[in-house]
Amino acid sequence: MKFSLRERLLVALVVVLSASLFLGGRSLPLGVAKENKDSAELYEDLKTFTDVLAVVQRDYYREVGSEELIKGAIKGMLASLDPHSGYLDPDFYNDLQVQTKGEFGGLGIEITIKDGLLVVVAPMEGSPAERAGIQPGDAIVKIEGKFTKEFSLVDAVKRLRGKKGTPIDISIHRKGVADLIDVTIVRDRITVKSVRHRSLGDGFGYARINQFMETTSDDLRAALTDMASQSQDGVLKGLILDLRNNPGGLLTQAIRVSDLFLTEGVIVYTDGRVESQKQKFFAHERGTEPDYPIIVLVNGGSASASEIVSGALKDHGRGLILGTKTFGKGSVQTITPLGNGGALTLTTALYFTKSGRSIQAEGIDPDIVMEAPTAEESIRQERIERSKQHAIREGDLPGAIRNPSNKRELKKSAPEKKVEEDITDEELLLLKPEDLSLPELLARDAQLARALDLLKTFTIFRGAPNPIKAVVDQAA
Repeated sequence: MKFSLRERLLVALVVVLSASLFLGGRSLPLGVAKENKDSAELYEDLKTFTDVLAVVQRDYYREVGSEELIKGAIKGMLASLDPHSGYLDPDFYNDLQVQTKGEFGGLGIEITIKDGLLVVVAPMEGSPAERAGIQPGDAIVKIEGKFTKEFSLVDAVKRLRGKKGTPIDISIHRKGVADLIDVTIVRDRITVKSVRHRSLGDGFGYARINQFMETTSDDLRAALTDMASQSQDGVLKGLILDLRNNPGGLLTQAIRVSDLFLTEGVIVYTDGRVESQKQKFFAHERGTEPDYPIIVLVNGGSASASEIVSGALKDHGRGLILGTKTFGKGSVQTITPLGNGGALTLTTALYFTKSGRSIQAEGIDPDIVMEAPTAEESIRQERIERSKQHAIREGDLPGAIRNPSNKRELKKSAPEKKVEEDITDEELLLLKPEDLSLPELLARDAQLARALDLLKTFTIFRGAPNPIKAVVDQAA
């Protein structure tokens, strides 16, 4: 007897279903059967699936292979769950593994799907996307002229990546801008330096974590040691930890970074349907930094691992959080390798802070809310401050009468410096903290300047029962 394709597929699926039920659903990586679903109902659903598959293969305008259709069905199934679950083909899975080591190819942006739109979480520091002016919150509406509305997250990332030196055209929607903004970005080899740091003088230090990678906790510890060595007494008096526009990364590194500043208690815990996904991660006293005050800078581009760190320091009363509400990416993705060299990324749990609060879709609320000026506003303000230094005074006027008490010749002052309105692309590259003098850095970064002022006031309230609350109340 000869069976049709639909009948052969249905028989195969029933065999798979039977094996899965017999083995308790643990033998197959894709978990075909749900334990709480009646096998008869599942049989009917599988029959519908094979009916659709057979009709498509029979009537579609071009011939479509079963592998292509089944792969598409898998992608659709995962995309219907949430934005972060998906199928990774072998090439993409290999790229993802390389990314966690700190070097990969592409534009250098972290993206997600929010309200059906492809949204930028944050551009990575020094990346082609940052140089092109891409900002957190930008919605990518088109990629190479194709609307992204129906793209899965994995599909979008694959389209954005490419060989170094190749251009890609995207169209973005930005809040407050009526028309789409068309941008051409040249792909590059993205090398991410996880931690940058510098001394702020008087024993205070600044450390920025760009992304949580395999070496982040070690890099941060080295940075803290270096900054302490630059102080007069060899110790840090306080730290500004910058997690702004940090899209996240490895959970293990978020835990280790938190553990650097905490002596005990829960850092974060996860809760899911499967027992193995119910985990608690604790801090340990060994290797903990001295109890100097910490101010953590966050914004809407701070996501995932950076939210775990800021949430842990906030709940333990170890750090004051300054900035704007974080992104709210509080779900755990487990990557399961598949036999074809690809992998399945599946949301298996949610993160919770020590206080039992979920980060998902809510984010971390700062203790002190402070909006950051745009790059253009910061540079323009810096120019205005510079121009004040060259303001014309009486003595600068031609033929001004000399002061009779001052026998020295009046020096000719430099002509008044005009404050330019046009901001150049070079200025918008946002120089790295270590490339600027401290006055320039504080002039460009109002949040950092405020954080440093608050850090210095901590010494006044060190003896208070709750120093952080005292500083927040004083700042209000």
